[in-house]
Amino acid sequence: MTSPLTTSITRYALAFTFAFAALLPARNTWAARPFITDDARLTTAGSCQLESWMRSYPDNRQVWALPACNPGGNLEFTVGGGRSKDTGVEATVDQVFQLKTLFRPMQTNDWGGGVAIGVVRHPSTTPGPNALGNSYVYLPLSRSLLDDQLILHGNAGWSKDRASGLNGMTWGAGGEYKIGTRFLAIAESFGDNHTSPYWQVGGRFSIIPDVLQVDMTVGKQFSGPDSGRWMSFGLRFTPAKLF
Repeated sequence: MTSPLTTSITRYALAFTFAFAALLPARNTWAARPFITDDARLTTAGSCQLESWMRSYPDNRQVWALPACNPGGNLEFTVGGGRSKDTGVEATVDQVFQLKTLFRPMQTNDWGGGVAIGVVRHPSTTPGPNALGNSYVYLPLSRSLLDDQLILHGNAGWSKDRASGLNGMTWGAGGEYKIGTRFLAIAESFGDNHTSPYWQVGGRFSIIPDVLQVDMTVGKQFSGPDSGRWMSFGLRFTPAKLF
């Protein structure tokens, strides 16, 4: 039986998660599905993972695949990309390159942190010297609560659009809550200092625990038009050992 104290703590923790996701200070981060806010964790040492998803807007469809490997234990590299297609417009392609390491691995009921740096290239829309697209760096922080049943994440970072020269401060905040052994509920908010923030809620279900997961989310810009709302479906494959 769950004690009244545990139930009360859980309720307050959930309320704090949603408040945290809505208020704290990236859009160029590449996080564990279905998050956009990144966490202070890496792909399993000596292995790789594959995260792929489809994001659907009223007038746009996106398909992404981001393989990531961690051969040495504390340096994860991601190389992948996506395809985006607007109604009536030719499809465009993006390419992602990212490195991520931790200066403090997260432990149960403790916090962890790291740093990530990367670039998003847009070769189909910005050929030549501007093909590097956006460069970015950010700090992912995570805090474990309730023996890992609740984990909060926060990001703070910087990005530069090479085509326009525009610099931006990026942020993200969210939480994940474990329900049983197979289901994870998530809520988050993210954005930058140039636009209205976004929100996203959803969940991840483990078909094979710690190996194969599927997820679904819905999201929208807080003050944006309905055309900016989205739904996403993802697949995450995380084998225990490859190297």
